[in-house]
This record gives sequence, C-alpha cells and structure tokens, in this order.
Amino acid sequence: MALDSRPRVLLADDHELVRMGLRQLLERDGGFVVVAEADTGLQLDGLLRQHDPDVLVLDLQLRDGSALERLPQLVAAFPHLAVLVLSMHDQRVYAERCLRLGAKGYLMKEEAATQVAQAIRTVAAGSTFLSPTLGDGVRSGPPIERLSDRELQVFELTGDGLPTRAVAARLELSEKTVEAHKANIKKKLALEHGTELVRLAMAWRETGGQAKR
Repeated sequence: MALDSRPRVLLADDHELVRMGLRQLLERDGGFVVVAEADTGLQLDGLLRQHDPDVLVLDLQLRDGSALERLPQLVAAFPHLAVLVLSMHDQRVYAERCLRLGAKGYLMKEEAATQVAQAIRTVAAGSTFLSPTLGDGVRSGPPIERLSDRELQVFELTGDGLPTRAVAARLELSEKTVEAHKANIKKKLALEHGTELVRLAMAWRETGGQAKR
C-alpha cells in the first residue's frame, strides 16, 4: 500500500470552535491529515514531538499565553516544520514579526474559510504565504508597529488586564524591567499616563488590533 503523501497538520488555537471548524474544512478538502489539536503551548510541545507534523497552524494567542515568543524555539526544535500563523490581529504589526521569527505564512482568521487550504499547501511545499489583505492600504491608528517584540508582549498582557507583577511573572522578567518596557511603550505611542496605556491596550485587544487613540 502506498504511503499517504498528504501534509500532516497540527492545529493550535485556544478556541475549540475554531479548531473544530478548521478540522472540518480540511477533512472536507481531503488533501490533508489532521493529526492533533492543542490549546496550550505546553500541550503543543508534547504533540509536536509525538506526531511530528509537516505543518503547524498556530494561533498567536494560546490558553497559556502568547505564541509569538514561542516561534523561534519551535523553528529551532523542529526545523522541517512549516508554521502557518492564523490570527485575528492587525497584520501591519504581526505579520512581519512572525515571518522574521521563522513562520512560513500568515493568514487572517477572517479569510481562513477560503484561504487556509491554499495557505497550508503553500507552506508545506516550502514557499511563503501571506494573507491577501496584506496588500490593502494602511489603516489609520496608533503606531503599535514601532514596539519591539518584548514591548508588544507587555502591551498585550496589559491589554488583558494583568498588573505589572503578573506581567513580570508571565514573561519571567523583573517588575522593574516591565516598568521600563511600559515607559518605552508610552514614549513610542506618545502617551502621558499609565492609565492611557492600559485603556489603549485593552481597546487594542478587544478590537483585534485595530484600536484608535
């Protein structure tokens, strides 16, 4: 019997309904084998070792935190793995970062139903796939793209309502370092007070990365 040559896919997203929809879409297509699903980074690590998939469809926000910081480690540990980031976040900020950190593709969730199969085939073949909306005009909004990767993580967690101590614990940093990052963020975004930072960060998270000041 001939070996199954279809790309083997692992789905990582913190929403069960999203994973279910992706699995059904790929099974209907018939050109893929979904080997497992994960909703946390810890679960993901074990499943990658167990199933050794060809493609990882990765949401930027897993149940135990942002997946952005995990990309370099994933790429280093599984050099043959093609990572396709599937996100609701503003592509101006995230797409370039994800590709720089080793992802092979970036797809907006709003386009997943029509584009995900093509995107997976593309990255499985070794090419890069970018969401078609990357060609759209730049929308007006706060210049979040000026933030460094670490500053963006602090900004995201602040938007999740975490105080400095909790942000420091999540990122394994000192509270002093987190406060320094917050000071840099306020400077880059032209914010005067910490309350403005919290308000903007929360609005950013609530609107999927499209909040305006």
